[in-house]
Amino acid sequence: MASVTSLSDSVQQHLASALSATLPEAAGADPLLRRSDRADFQANGILALAKKAKANPRELAAQVVARVESGDVIKDIGVSGPGFLNITIADRAITENLAARYADESGRLGVPQAANPGTTVIDYAQPNVAKEMHVGHLRSAVIGDAVVQLLEFTGENVVRRHHIGDWGTQFGMLIQYLDEHPHELDHKQDQVSGEEAMSNLDRLYKAARKLFDSDEEFKTRARRRVVDLQAGEPHTLAMWQRFVDESKIYFFSVFEKLDMEIRDPDIVGESGYNDMLAETCRLLEESGVAVRSEGALCVFFEDIKGPDGNPVPLIVQKSDGGYGYAATDLSAIRDRVFHLKADTLLYVVDARQSLHFRMVFETARRAGWLGEDVKAHQLAFGTVLGKDGKPFKTREGETVRLVDLLDEAIERASAVVREKAQDLSEAEIAERGAQVGIGAVKYADLSTSANRDYKFDLDQMVSLNGDTSVYLQYAYARIQSILRKAGDVRPCAHPESELHPAERALGLHVDAFAETVAEAATEYAPHKLAGYLYQLASLYTSFYDKCPVLKAETPAQVENRLFLCDVTARTLHRGMDLLGIRTPGRL
Repeated sequence: MASVTSLSDSVQQHLASALSATLPEAAGADPLLRRSDRADFQANGILALAKKAKANPRELAAQVVARVESGDVIKDIGVSGPGFLNITIADRAITENLAARYADESGRLGVPQAANPGTTVIDYAQPNVAKEMHVGHLRSAVIGDAVVQLLEFTGENVVRRHHIGDWGTQFGMLIQYLDEHPHELDHKQDQVSGEEAMSNLDRLYKAARKLFDSDEEFKTRARRRVVDLQAGEPHTLAMWQRFVDESKIYFFSVFEKLDMEIRDPDIVGESGYNDMLAETCRLLEESGVAVRSEGALCVFFEDIKGPDGNPVPLIVQKSDGGYGYAATDLSAIRDRVFHLKADTLLYVVDARQSLHFRMVFETARRAGWLGEDVKAHQLAFGTVLGKDGKPFKTREGETVRLVDLLDEAIERASAVVREKAQDLSEAEIAERGAQVGIGAVKYADLSTSANRDYKFDLDQMVSLNGDTSVYLQYAYARIQSILRKAGDVRPCAHPESELHPAERALGLHVDAFAETVAEAATEYAPHKLAGYLYQLASLYTSFYDKCPVLKAETPAQVENRLFLCDVTARTLHRGMDLLGIRTPGRL
């Protein structure tokens, strides 16, 4: 089905025609249309145009109003204040537009897809091999997954990349430690769960790190082992591969709990670019982008200096010949631009990495790998805080394990579902508890602008009141309950029906879904979609309180209100799905 023109776009077109007819030099000018509490929409663009044309803004506004074609879409238009235009939409237009969205059998609700989509490589959900995932991994995974869904829904070609930490000094350290302490390896490892196997690996990693930091001779042997790994020595490589395989099993189990799809071909870690590192360094050095400084290959930047006033370089290759993160990240850029043919590179990475990525992107630009036709952007995110406003830690000061946090969210949500459950079996309560708990964690993250820190407060997250996913899920479940109670009476749009103010407000907001999705995708801003959905559920609650559905005055009104309920439910379902959150039909 073709996309549906939104009411705001229709009004925009009417105003643009009237503006260019009144003031030919204003052709193509933006009328600055927005929702208003004075009318359905308000246009404020006349003021700037009048100033430019040295005209009286109220007089110009009146001339524009005289040329606006009212009728099918615009019921009324008037001038207010110094030259604002207040616009009221016809009830029939609201219902007809929603009916067109409702008729879209693809389930897209008339949302258009890009005519000329680009290719975006999105780098997100980057756990480390042999280390347990902690609360710090949550945001990259949740935000990245929502942005993937938004971009794919709007038609972009998306290539997912999970740049896992699977290479470097820590593996030489871990392999050497296990060779010297074979009794510490759990030989029943194949019989335990992914979480238990990872817990064992994490314990061994910490023991190896402690020895590495305290014993210079062990440190030397561990570094030799890194050389063996990079050279592909069979025993060392086999040990490394075992760590990677066991870690992946664990990653998949955590992402499954997060209700996220992570595909094996999309996992291309640091090791995936190992064969490119030497060439990356050679190209940078030959082009003069990088220079040798005290034996290391460095890129310098005039505007980046340390506390002592000296330039802080990006070190691509260390003086001992080893490669840093920069070499891997620059090789990944080469691969993504020249092999994957990306025109956008998006990195969902902690804000504390901002300086590193700024230097990496600038280096790639100087090398000619990022041109005008390719943009690189770090979608930087803030820190997860505890209720006390400090970085989220356990009582012992340890980083919180992600699995523990998710399990607690599911447990809390299951208690809420059990309390409200009507005719749900224990199995259904467990299933809904997982959907509500994981949804609560995701929504708390996604309803906050990515670059801001946010407090992790499970009590608030699973609350039925306020800006929570549970509130949205209950709004959806309530609509499904009404539709079931309607029996044989089916939702049906009646454009001839006069609308209550609460119906109008709800209908106009439902119609804004397409432009909200487009804005959230373009700006990589899932919080804008989350905010829209919360307002949608709030407007539905107001409609539900003021407008009887099954006991409406006439059969036509019952059908039209059921239609409004159903189109709202479909919009909630589709919007929540784009955020990676389930909408169970019963709670």
